[in-house]
Amino acid sequence: MSSPLLRLRPDALSRDVLASIVVFLVAVPLCVGIAVASGVPAELGLVTGIVGGLVAGAMPGSSLQVSGPAAGLTVLVYEAVTTHGVAALGILVLATGLLQIGLGLIGFGRWFRAISTAVVHGMLAGIGLVLISSQLYAMSGATAPGTGLDNLAGLPDLLPRITGAAAISSTVIGIGTIAVLIVWKRLPGRLPGMLPGPLVAVGLATASVSLFDLPVATIEVRGLIDSMRLTGLDEFGLLADLGLLGVILAFTLIASAESLFSATAVDRMHDGPRTHYNKELIAQGTGNTLCGLVGALPMTAVIVRSAANVQAGARTKASRILHGVWLLLFAALFPAALGLIPVAALAGILVHAGAKLIPVTAIRPLWHEHRGEAVVLMVTALAIILTDMFTGVLLGIGLAVVKTAWETSAVRLDVDERDDRTEVALSGCATFLRLPLILDTLEALPKDRPVELDLSRLRHLDHACRTALEAWSAHNSTVGVPVPVADDAPR
Repeated sequence: MSSPLLRLRPDALSRDVLASIVVFLVAVPLCVGIAVASGVPAELGLVTGIVGGLVAGAMPGSSLQVSGPAAGLTVLVYEAVTTHGVAALGILVLATGLLQIGLGLIGFGRWFRAISTAVVHGMLAGIGLVLISSQLYAMSGATAPGTGLDNLAGLPDLLPRITGAAAISSTVIGIGTIAVLIVWKRLPGRLPGMLPGPLVAVGLATASVSLFDLPVATIEVRGLIDSMRLTGLDEFGLLADLGLLGVILAFTLIASAESLFSATAVDRMHDGPRTHYNKELIAQGTGNTLCGLVGALPMTAVIVRSAANVQAGARTKASRILHGVWLLLFAALFPAALGLIPVAALAGILVHAGAKLIPVTAIRPLWHEHRGEAVVLMVTALAIILTDMFTGVLLGIGLAVVKTAWETSAVRLDVDERDDRTEVALSGCATFLRLPLILDTLEALPKDRPVELDLSRLRHLDHACRTALEAWSAHNSTVGVPVPVADDAPR
């Protein structure tokens, strides 16, 4: 099979080259910032970006979306590294990749699109809040208390602790970084479109620290090779830990859902080939398998880089492959440049990224138009803050299923009082969720005449309702009021 680069026309190649440079400039500060926030060496974020470009980028699936470390997994990775150690990261990501490949091969990719968007938005909102609360401490040069709830509870006490030259300088750099990110896109002219905001913000912060010799912590540089740690066969024994299996399932669910939802969003931005979801899931799994083998961060498709790729005029997957080439060259030739970047600037970028994960503008109209969906969103976000990512997402999915079951199990009872009997006709779907309503209505009927139930209009009658109706009929029969349950009732 020939390379995608060799099949391009000169005009298309030039567009892809320019787009790849834009994506590379966007990816560098994000890869590094996510790695530092995840509690691993900065170079591992670049490794994941390189694999996302060179490996996942070359595979079939989605043509224009770009993969790399994602802010949405930062909190979960940090918790996993803190709880199980950096040494366990490789096997966690490797197992995640293998599971994604398996799910893609059996055609499960398309089912990730069935996850309620309220759960996804709630997941992202919870991640955003936890990310903001943790990175505000890093932005001010302080140490975060620990869990998402502890971090949020400790924020009121954070401001009085910002004393001394180091803390004040760090806070100013972080706030300045956020300000640049907000203002940059609003500037007139072509410059904001040519230079990515995160690169400009980090560049200005780095220059300010060097120029004024500010006492601000910078990134520790280990070197690309020294940061990687190969995963050995003996580490597969860690999978016997049930806690690690839960983390792997969380990695798989979140990384796969985020990648496939990103693919759907990117498909709306261009007129090129549509995403093949199962192939894209296999591509993401292959990338994560390789990332796991070298102990790097987990990989997902990232909407920020993908949107930058489309908006920069990319035509084929060559742009995302080339972005991986530029990341590799940067990591190999200019590793010392990472040591100049202040940690507070990267924390500011992630605070800004976390804020963008919270669907503030969507919550109010959602509350007025689809209140149940808004409740699912808020409960999912709150559960992630109070517990952990996996528990919060599972609770959100469960609540969404219950909401849907409640809405679809509408049942109507038509009561017709006749001279010699009472006829009750049920229509719709009779499930256990509506059983209290059904029994309350039946028990309120007059006791001095027979009751006749008509179940022929029901579209569905579940086992719980059938059993309850038969029991109610038998009970009333003992006092002389026969209540037949039709044999032709739906099952």
